[in-house]
Amino acid sequence: MSGINKVILVGHLGRDPEVRTFENGSKRASFSLATSEYRKDKEGNRIEQTEWHNIICWRTLAENAEKYLSKGKMIYVEGRLRTRNWDDSNGVKHYITEVEANTFTILSPKGGEAPTVTQSANNASSVPPPMPPENSQPEENFSDDLPF
Repeated sequence: MSGINKVILVGHLGRDPEVRTFENGSKRASFSLATSEYRKDKEGNRIEQTEWHNIICWRTLAENAEKYLSKGKMIYVEGRLRTRNWDDSNGVKHYITEVEANTFTILSPKGGEAPTVTQSANNASSVPPPMPPENSQPEENFSDDLPF
């Protein structure tokens, strides 16, 4: 049986995506994403713990990141962990762990619907139709009287 390598994050972009175009025309976007958790200490003070994640996107997903993402936006990201290493000029080995995104959804758009952008196996991206607004009410009216 093979393993599962899946990451799901919801957070705010720490910077605008940096996009790099390679000789073969493919693009790579990278940006940082902050996720925060809150807890209370023994005295009841609220403590925030923020974790920073390095996110990378390839090809069409990178183009869409360049087009739609900007610092401060809240997004939902799905992807997998990738660790790479390199030696610097002094021969010191460095490691970095990144989330290689295969989809993202903008949760805090400025003026407009939030597109979901997906990187499929054939490297095409798709943007599904927008979801109904959160404040829309269902047509059925359910009673608050539950049988249990």
